Amino acid sequence: MPKYEDVVDLYDDCGKRIAKDIPLEAISPLRNNAIKKIVSLTKRTCAVNLAGIEKALKTGSMTGGGVIIRGKEIDIPLVENADKIAQIIKDSVQVYDGDGTEVVVKSGGKNIVVIVPEARMEAGIEYTTGFTATAAATTEAIIDTFDIPMYKANMVKAAVWGRYPQTITFQGANVKSILEVPQNNEGAGFALRNIMANHVVALVNRNAMQGTALSAIFEQCGSYEMGDTIGNFERGALLALAYEGLNANNMLYTLVKKNGKTGTVGTVIESLMERAIDDGVIRVKETLPSGYKVYTTDDLPKWNAYASTGMVAAVMVNVGAARAAQGVPGTILYYNDLLEHESGLPGVDYGRAEGVGVGMSFFSHSIYGGGGPGLFHGNHVVTRHAKGVVIPAITAANCLDGGTQTFSAEATSGLFKEVFGDMEEFSKPMQYVAAEAKKVKKKL
Repeated sequence: MPKYEDVVDLYDDCGKRIAKDIPLEAISPLRNNAIKKIVSLTKRTCAVNLAGIEKALKTGSMTGGGVIIRGKEIDIPLVENADKIAQIIKDSVQVYDGDGTEVVVKSGGKNIVVIVPEARMEAGIEYTTGFTATAAATTEAIIDTFDIPMYKANMVKAAVWGRYPQTITFQGANVKSILEVPQNNEGAGFALRNIMANHVVALVNRNAMQGTALSAIFEQCGSYEMGDTIGNFERGALLALAYEGLNANNMLYTLVKKNGKTGTVGTVIESLMERAIDDGVIRVKETLPSGYKVYTTDDLPKWNAYASTGMVAAVMVNVGAARAAQGVPGTILYYNDLLEHESGLPGVDYGRAEGVGVGMSFFSHSIYGGGGPGLFHGNHVVTRHAKGVVIPAITAANCLDGGTQTFSAEATSGLFKEVFGDMEEFSKPMQYVAAEAKKVKKKL
């Protein structure tokens, strides 16, 4: 029997119903194997920049920070021998045939994509096994293939691993993971929340609906890791994932379509209020002498899911019109401010999203101006507070940006587009998760 009474229909990014009468638990990261595989591939997949390693060895310029090591340059044709190196990497990383190991040569040998088997991940505790196994195998493959002498082998290690272990991070490494090292995570459960919005933009090829879905999956899986979804809080997280992320009951698509041509943040709020009233989620509590109506609800988690969906719709309408992602923190801030005044109910994440909007405006492009919206993630000092619901809206905005960002997804995350671009788990998470939800439904 399902734990919760909530049942939703799931729609895709074109407004087409793809799963009917889905119990809320069917999209839970604890049950949905599609979400489990997305998480698994996220930690197991790495990219080896073979062209970068070849250039670093040839020039002695490596580990970042302008470091050039003279006199120990190594001129070897790595890209030309990519297939041979890839096979050696696979032989080193694979545990047994059919264990899920994949090693694929891309861009004519310039890059190699490595998917480490689950067996290696299970042999340890940290998700960094994907990176370390790939980096170690690549280093050994190059040394053995080209008979690098022991007094120059350290150059190969530096070209592959970067400046680690002299630095906490793998500074200047030519192996890349979409996940940051654990030392860069704010605390327990932040690994999946520490993925830049721009990375997700690249993974979904700028599809705002799919980007919202993938970000919501990463964010809510982080909530499960943190313990934020235990007991009374689980339903609220799943409702937010369903409505905001997976377009439950076609609400996100409908709100955007209704307001996309001539609408504003204010008209999106009007549409959301109408929908919430029609669906019985909110009702008038009292009418003040001025005529102002104060609303109430018997289901705050569901109202929060509706409000979160409206926030993403407002961002899509506003940023979509400007084609400039700089407007996302202001949209988040004033959407919530207007919604609270219109309804008398709390805004997204019970007020936390509004606070994030204030701080993000300052940090992204105000007097501080530390970086564009595409660089933000759920681990950032400004955006970490509204768990699960704000980063999807930021991702949607960056998907719709028309090239105004100094730090565009193409500039910061182009490699990840190549690495994950062929995987439908990442490019079409809405369809992938919905298909699995139908299977879980039968079990429930």
